[in-house]
Amino acid sequence: MDNELSPEAIRQGLKTKLIGHSIIHHDTISSTMDAAKQAIQEGAAEGTVIVADHQTAGRGRLSREWLSVPGGGILLSIILYPELEILPRLTMAACLAVSRSIETVTGLQPAIKWPNDVLLEGRKVSGILSESDVSEEAVKYAIVGIALNVNLDTAAMPDISGTATSLKQVLGREVSRQQVLVSLLHEFENLYLKLQNGESIQREWLQRLETLSKNVTVRCGDEVQDGYAESVDDEGNLIIRRPDGRLITIAAGDVTLRT
Repeated sequence: MDNELSPEAIRQGLKTKLIGHSIIHHDTISSTMDAAKQAIQEGAAEGTVIVADHQTAGRGRLSREWLSVPGGGILLSIILYPELEILPRLTMAACLAVSRSIETVTGLQPAIKWPNDVLLEGRKVSGILSESDVSEEAVKYAIVGIALNVNLDTAAMPDISGTATSLKQVLGREVSRQQVLVSLLHEFENLYLKLQNGESIQREWLQRLETLSKNVTVRCGDEVQDGYAESVDDEGNLIIRRPDGRLITIAAGDVTLRT
């Protein structure tokens, strides 16, 4: 099973025009997001990919820790310089790219949990983290971080064993990290170019979103909203109907289902 993620190994199957033309690989690093910010300061080109076999301080949304073991998954950050109108849709594109690549390589059918998780059999297999710097209505940079559990044994990790899974655990066999990563970069480029051309990716997002048509509780900081998840707008914001019938739009938060 080909588990190598060196730049040379990745480029063997990569035929993208933009994403991954520059690849920076680390065996172990604190965080690919931090390494991406450093690369931006050094003039990294758009589409540069930072990839690591292991992170010692990986993080997810809301500063939560992302646990990993060497060689167990795909840990990467993509450097972008998008137009402002594309910025809110990058997480949506990344979730779709992960979902498509999983389907292509394994035949599994993942679902998306709003706003940034990809699920298999109800458990998290991937998480997306997007960070950006915007000044005077212009985007200085955006970084899309993707973590995908490929051959990780989450059963041996008590902190996440009840909520996370991996491709290997669902399939019962190891999966090529290289093959998944190459597919992922192709899919992300296709979606990113669509956004640049002014095309919407909302329809596929809605089709894959398992959060819709359910009663939910959404928590964002100290604010809590209960309601029925009706839809997601073109920027990826969740639209819920409150018990009083009023529609509200939520840009970020943690969603739990209400019985």
